[in-house]
Amino acid sequence: MQTLNEYLTRSAEAIGAIVSRDLGGAMERAVAAIVAGLAAGRPLLVCGNGGSAADAIHIAGELVGRFLKERKAYNVIALPTNAGVMTAWGNDYGFDTVYSRQVEAHGGEGAVLLAISTSGNSRNVVLAAEQARAMGMTVISLTGDTGGLLAPLSDVLLTVPSKETPIIQQGHLCLYHYLCEAVEARLSHA
Repeated sequence: MQTLNEYLTRSAEAIGAIVSRDLGGAMERAVAAIVAGLAAGRPLLVCGNGGSAADAIHIAGELVGRFLKERKAYNVIALPTNAGVMTAWGNDYGFDTVYSRQVEAHGGEGAVLLAISTSGNSRNVVLAAEQARAMGMTVISLTGDTGGLLAPLSDVLLTVPSKETPIIQQGHLCLYHYLCEAVEARLSHA
């Protein structure tokens, strides 16, 4: 087993690898799409599984509640939180389409889907991205490594260069905290 310092060093190296990828342009496109959608009254829908579902809920909490500023609530929906839909639809039609069905219900042209998958291959997240694209939505994906199946479905792809889920999730936290801060800063000045 590695020591705490060894683990933190590996984590810092992963964050350093994100810095070297220079995701600034991609992040700017993600922020601009979310700001435009929210300013137009369209929702930001966020989905993922497991730890990525927890991240989706975290993001919605930051943007519906507050990140750093006192301001109005933003129209952000964490798709994993609707237990009734998740269990009814999953039981009757399968777990693969629990997110695409909710994208169909809540999405629309000008809305944004933030798809989170450390592998980029989670079937229900990929199908949500396909549904979003079919509806004229912008798809932003947070993934690991190469982006997997989400890469070609994404208008904006934000990747963490790792294959290790915990390391990828730590990178995602940094990326989406910045995203929340930038969205809030822009919308609170609009």
